[in-house]
Amino acid sequence: MNQYVTGTIIKELREQRKLTQLQLAEQLGVSDKTVSKWETGKGYPDITLLEPIAEAFRISVTELISGNTIHNENVSANMMRSKFYVCPVCGNVIHSMGEAAIHCHGIQLTPLFAEPTDEHHMILIERIEDEYYVRIDHGMTKEHYISFIAAASTDDMQMRKLYPEGSAEARFKIRGVRRIFFYCNRDGLFSIDPVKGIDDKESGYDDSQERRELEKTADMLFG
Repeated sequence: MNQYVTGTIIKELREQRKLTQLQLAEQLGVSDKTVSKWETGKGYPDITLLEPIAEAFRISVTELISGNTIHNENVSANMMRSKFYVCPVCGNVIHSMGEAAIHCHGIQLTPLFAEPTDEHHMILIERIEDEYYVRIDHGMTKEHYISFIAAASTDDMQMRKLYPEGSAEARFKIRGVRRIFFYCNRDGLFSIDPVKGIDDKESGYDDSQERRELEKTADMLFG
């Protein structure tokens, strides 16, 4: 654990809940002087009190320690609001349907921001019956590779984990897919509208001639 709850956080959360120091102290079974010491930086709550403190503020222990309270308005679980987190140490991929306080290997992870695909991360999407066949034109070495590809609809997330020296391709059931995401371990998260990936082939990338040549090769290999 690389963080611990601070008095400043306790004070902010207490005031948000409109609790006095005495009221919080009574819930925790300590004195109001003890709460005052925490809030003025003259002491820290014992680790056994973390869960009771979190319960008093109606948040998780992770939120308490990180200092980031989560306000999830995404109660309908709209997958289009999904967030992806990737641990830089182990490569663990975590998907959340809304805001979350995510930790892995002692690191607090931040949600990835999806950029539009570019000429260095070209995606080929083909509709085959009731599926999208997705292929990323990208090397798959141990040092530089595509970690995962995902297809999001409003109520579903299909994800395929990829591995170095494998193939940067996947198939997804179409069923309302509105966004394709993929993650490059060096350059981050990218996304594209699957319809754009199929229909906007001339203007989707700066080098449309190179793209056409890649598509021709793909048709020969996979057609």
